[in-house]
Amino acid sequence: MDKIAIIGGERLFGEIPISGAKNSAIKLMAASLLTDQPLRLTNMPRLADTRFLGRLLQRLGAELIERDGPDGSETVLHTPEILGAIAPYDLVRQMRASFNVLGPLIARTGHAKVSLPGGCTIGARPVDLHLKALEALGAQIDLHEGYVFAQAPRGLRGAEITFPFVSVGATEHAMLAAVLAEGVTVLYNAACEPEIGDLADCLTMMGAKIEGKGTSTLVITGVTRLGGGTHSVIADRIETGTYAVAAAMAGGEVRLTKTQSGFIQSLLDLMVKAGVGVEPTPDGMIIRRGEGRLEAVDVHTDPFPGFATDLQAQFMALMTTARGESVIRETIFENRFMHAPELARLGAEISVHGGEARVTGVDRLNGAEVMATDLRASVSLVIAGLAAKGETVVNRVYHLDRGFERLEEKLGACGAQVRRIKGAASDEG
Repeated sequence: MDKIAIIGGERLFGEIPISGAKNSAIKLMAASLLTDQPLRLTNMPRLADTRFLGRLLQRLGAELIERDGPDGSETVLHTPEILGAIAPYDLVRQMRASFNVLGPLIARTGHAKVSLPGGCTIGARPVDLHLKALEALGAQIDLHEGYVFAQAPRGLRGAEITFPFVSVGATEHAMLAAVLAEGVTVLYNAACEPEIGDLADCLTMMGAKIEGKGTSTLVITGVTRLGGGTHSVIADRIETGTYAVAAAMAGGEVRLTKTQSGFIQSLLDLMVKAGVGVEPTPDGMIIRRGEGRLEAVDVHTDPFPGFATDLQAQFMALMTTARGESVIRETIFENRFMHAPELARLGAEISVHGGEARVTGVDRLNGAEVMATDLRASVSLVIAGLAAKGETVVNRVYHLDRGFERLEEKLGACGAQVRRIKGAASDEG
């Protein structure tokens, strides 16, 4: 397996263009199953996760073309017919979000067999909300031998669905199914993340009728068919926040482009409070940090527009050398402090009690060999390594490759000493 090696101590100066959002791109790819017309997605990230989902869609009958177009990397997906509404374990296990093909398959064919998902080990993250939403829309659901067997021989029907708590995945999955359901579907307590809005925009472009984008109540009037078209994937707010934190950790001045500061405003507010310079620009932001230590600040994760759980590990890395104690509360996922022991190997002082971590800042970190435990934890270790004395080696970076495109290239262009050490091939997800 590949490793990432970082020699710390280099301040960063330069520009980092932000890629298309992974968490949006994979749901947009699933949306291509809803139509027999080609769907062209521009500003597409090239990641392990999009590659995994591409394989699954091809298994289901999609024709997939990846190319460089006038708007950057693009993917064209065309599924004239579903060749078999079965999503097997060997593909679904590699990425949790691939489970979202279930709704489109039911909506288009009236039946599906999809393996229960795999993905990062950051808590149970059950799919019961997904299944309850599909049942409310009229699907008959059976679970056995690790698979979901679903049928809607008379088609899906609109329904009122109230989520007991905010779930991005369940909201997206319900949207993907409801656009072809007969009648009106109302989703209450729906997620409001930018990726939800991006999916709504793409589906609307394809002919869906969706009202309430950006609010917690979505009203979807079903249509009989969807068409194709072209849609540009929004900027990745998690990648944006990750490089903002990396620049703050290493020091220097970095311009982030092709993104929006509003996507990560809760993070930027805390960074300013800690002593980081933040300047919004028309196409992103500039992150500046001079000499001296930052000040510790507290954070708790929340659904958008709150502080994203997917930026919690990165922010913890930033707080490891801040002056004072930072309290980090994780309210979205249990078991998402697995990076704390690895940061401790670099000299960080972190104590974890349930959903709360206390980080006491140290004068400096020291390089060491560490192990990535999930996608976001892997990049938090890279961030810590940027400021650590000596060399830090991050093992099992296949997690990192699932969500960050050309990371070594982007950081290296700003002066970071970071390199990939090639190992044996792996298809782990």
